[in-house]
Amino acid sequence: MDSALQTFVSAVPQAAAIWLIILLVLAVAVATAKVPRGLAPAPPEAEENHYAAELETAAAQAAEAAGRRRAEWLAAQEAVETAWTEYEQAELVARKMAAATAYPLMSRRRKLGENADRQRYLHRAATRLCRTHDLSIAQLNDVYAHRGWNPRLHPVQQESVLSQASRAYRWEAYQQAVQREQAAWRSAEAAADAVRQLRAEAAAARLRDPATEPIDRHWWSEQWTPAELPAAA
Repeated sequence: MDSALQTFVSAVPQAAAIWLIILLVLAVAVATAKVPRGLAPAPPEAEENHYAAELETAAAQAAEAAGRRRAEWLAAQEAVETAWTEYEQAELVARKMAAATAYPLMSRRRKLGENADRQRYLHRAATRLCRTHDLSIAQLNDVYAHRGWNPRLHPVQQESVLSQASRAYRWEAYQQAVQREQAAWRSAEAAADAVRQLRAEAAAARLRDPATEPIDRHWWSEQWTPAELPAAA
């Protein structure tokens, strides 16, 4: 019996040591489980906000298109100034010719074939004006068809009528140039406004959390391309 008791007493420290080791392992496992795991590395800035990056790209493309629209508008402005100068020149010639024909011509019997000569003169004068872009093709066709034109008038009178037709043509060309300039201005303004909107939206997107990006974020990159900028009506 003494031997059994002696064996039991000697085994108690070993058992206690084993239990202590088990409890220590469990404590370490629990502590490890409660410790927060390290955060995953943050993605690069370019990947944090795809929406803002797409908007910035679209804004850059829109800015290039807006530059072209502005150049077109400036060219249209120059065309208006040129058209007005040409109209003023035509107006001056028409006034001089009107003053030259203020007094009636002396009436006399016409020579044989004189009417044919006057008609040829009218055709040549009208063709010359058409070649210098002082008369339209439609007006030249009317001259040759004698629609609204009297080929029997004296050459001085023909020049006066031609100068009036040239003035009317130049005035119409000026009006058309003004309309094109206004359309180009509206187009340039619409393009510039599109650039401002895209840049403002891109700046706002940079300040937002990427998780709050709109569902339709890809719509911007698909819609705002240089070929699809809003054009003036």
